[in-house]
Formats: sequence, C-alpha cells, structure tokens
Amino acid sequence: MQVYGDSLVLAGETPGLLCYDTIQPGSLCVRSRYKADMEGCVSYAEGRDYAVDYAQGKLWRLSESRIPNFASNILYGVKGFDHTKYSSYGNHDYFIWVDYDASSAQPLAYPNSQAHLLPRTVERLQTGGQFRIVAYGDSITAGGEATETRLRYQERWISELARFYPRAALVSENGATGGDASYQGIERLEAKVLTRRPDLVLIAFGMNDLRTPKDVFISNMRTIIDRIRAETPAEVLLVSTFPPNPDWLFASGNSDEIAEATEAIARDTHCAYADVHALWAKVLKRKDLPSLLGNNINHPNNFGHWLYLQALLAAFPG
Repeated sequence: MQVYGDSLVLAGETPGLLCYDTIQPGSLCVRSRYKADMEGCVSYAEGRDYAVDYAQGKLWRLSESRIPNFASNILYGVKGFDHTKYSSYGNHDYFIWVDYDASSAQPLAYPNSQAHLLPRTVERLQTGGQFRIVAYGDSITAGGEATETRLRYQERWISELARFYPRAALVSENGATGGDASYQGIERLEAKVLTRRPDLVLIAFGMNDLRTPKDVFISNMRTIIDRIRAETPAEVLLVSTFPPNPDWLFASGNSDEIAEATEAIARDTHCAYADVHALWAKVLKRKDLPSLLGNNINHPNNFGHWLYLQALLAAFPG
C-alpha cells in the first residue's frame, strides 16, 4: 500500500510510529507540509533530521534535527488544560508528513458495504444526472483543521464516488456548523438540510454530545433522521466520531457510548453507517492522538480526514 501524508509530532528524540510498519526502504519521504508544493515546504533528510526503523515503521528526531520539537509545544505534557486560557494551542507547526510504501499493510476498515441500505442512492448514481450530497454535523464536518476544502473527509469521499460513478453529476453541500451538538442539529435542520433538496445526507454528530445523556442523543438523532425522510427523498448515512484529547479539560470518556449509540440508531432506523470510531481505535493502538489532531483537542488534521475517508469507503462503495 502506498501511504500519503501520514502525520507525526515528535518530541525530543522519542520515537513516533507511523500508521503501518514494514516500510519499503527507499520509499520514505518526510517533509514539513502536507503537500510538497506548498510554500515553505522543507524536505527532511534521513541521518540528518531523523532516524528510521523500517521494519517497525518508527521515526525519531536526531539531536540537530530541523524537525520541530513537539516538546516545545505550550501544552506538551499539560494535563487538564483549558484551551481558552491560551492564545495558541494547535499542532500544525509541529507536524511532519510522511509518504511511504508499506508492504504488509491491510485496510484499516473492514469492508462492510451499506449499499443495500442506500438503494435509491445506488440507482441514481448509476443512472447519472445531478446528485446532491449534504454533509451535516459539527466543526469536524465543517472542515475542522483540514488545510483545504478538497481535503475534508466528505470532499475526498465525493471525489471517490465521482470516480466510481462517472455518469453522476455530484454536488457537495456543507451544512455543518462548528460547535453544534445533536440538539442544535434539530434547530438548524430546516435551513441547513431540508431546503437544500438533498439526495443523500451524511449525519456526523457526537463530538459535542459527549456530555449529552445517551437517551437524549438517541432521541435527537432519530428526530433528525425522521424529518429528513418525511420531508425529502434523501437517504441517510450516519458517521460516528472519535475520542478527543483526554488531556483537554472538557474531554469526556463517553465517546465509546456515543459511538455505540450511533451504530444502534443506524441499525434501528435502517440507515447506512460508517464506523469512524472503530477505525480510530485501531489506529490509536499504534499512533499517538496528538499526531492526528490539528487543534490538539478534537479536530482531525489532513491525515485524520483521510482516516474518515477509509471508514466511508468501507461502507460505500465497499
């Protein structure tokens, strides 16, 4: 598997793990920007800036490295931090982006096609013509820390759909609002979704519901789904969320419960479901969470949005 833009933050000379091991020697490219053609991009050199264990997929800074030292981040090692007390707290200045070939890599998400739950979507995509997709949720879906619109997870997925279904004229609408929880999803539904005449709606709430009682979250989500189905011809695909930085003061350990609730809602309402939560749990067995968080709190960076894409591709097409 060819991997593009795997992200790491490296503190001191402590090793960091890439998403995969068994890296092919000669395939590694390490730089300071997600894309090599971005202004100010620095290419880092093995032996000068970093050392690498190819078998284990492990990198670490060398003593005179030009790679930013994550240990100098103002929040490094701080427990229970309140981000509102700091003028700057993100990780963008510390990321390195790594391309490589991983010879034994397996898909991160087990293929679990949800096409049978999206029959109208499949028919419309195959037939061709305009097809409008509305992505609805919180700041992650609004764009989070993706550095370009095209790098947001839903835009990446829609690009893949266009490749699979070349006859379809896909239209992307972003109805997400930063900071929203599921109850605000109900309040904004008319303006953000129903009036946009969707054919398919991605619903991705949960990050701001981690302190919402589970039964309230379920009720809110079912209300959103029921109104979309009653007032539009659109089908629905639910997307689970991932756990925020546990060192954040406002973090909650409720992400497992909210993800389980999202999956149960999808099952009970016969909606399609993309399991981002399980995929992130798998990735976090190797990678540390700050290496995936643009804001060091709860927004995925460009590689994190790519992880969302893998969950969506496992669900549809898949």
